[in-house]
Formats: sequence, structure tokens, C-alpha cells
Amino acid sequence: MRIEDLFKLENTKREYKHSVIINFYYGYQELDELHNLESKLRILLFDKGIGELDGHEINVDGSDGTLFLYGHNAEELYKTIEPILLNTPFMKKAEVYLRFGDMRDTSAPEIDFILK
Repeated sequence: MRIEDLFKLENTKREYKHSVIINFYYGYQELDELHNLESKLRILLFDKGIGELDGHEINVDGSDGTLFLYGHNAEELYKTIEPILLNTPFMKKAEVYLRFGDMRDTSAPEIDFILK
């Protein structure tokens, strides 16, 4: 895969309805570890064609952060990225939130759990 492939217009126009939101304790001053994780996730999701990593938010002091992922099936999306998360030290005890529907749908099922 080439870096250009990640930014092609047709790859950014998908209408994903499900989401996986991950809140984690980061604990680093530099963002290298987070960017490394994001690169792995973006490549995996692109190759599988099941979703996308929309980005992250992180506190200025590097303490806490959040990853935002979207796809057609939250469970499949999570199961695909789980091995990478489990091998990432700062993801230990992360709070994972799966939403099975559009964010505007107040009746969409949701689950949340702590990553072991």
C-alpha cells in the first residue's frame, strides 16, 4: 500500500453508521507512540475495507486520549483492531464504547467495556 492510497477521495466518502470510541490513558509527552498505533490501525482497516480511523483527541499534557473509528459493523470493526490494541501498552484498561447505529438514532444499541 502507498500513502497516497489512504487519502484517495473514494476512500473518504463512505457513509459509516457504527462507531467504536476508545478512551485511554496515554502517559507520554511525545505523540510518536500514538501515531505509530494510528498508522497500524489505518493500514489494517484500509486493507480489510471495513472502516476507518477518523482520528484522535489527546490532552495537552499527554495524559488521556480518545480514538474515533467508524464502520458498517462496530463488532467486526472492534474484533479486527483488538489484537493491535492488546499489544499496545497504553491501551491497557482502555474504555471501549461500541455503538450499533447512527449517532442521531437515540435508540441505537450500545455496549461498553474495559480492555484487559
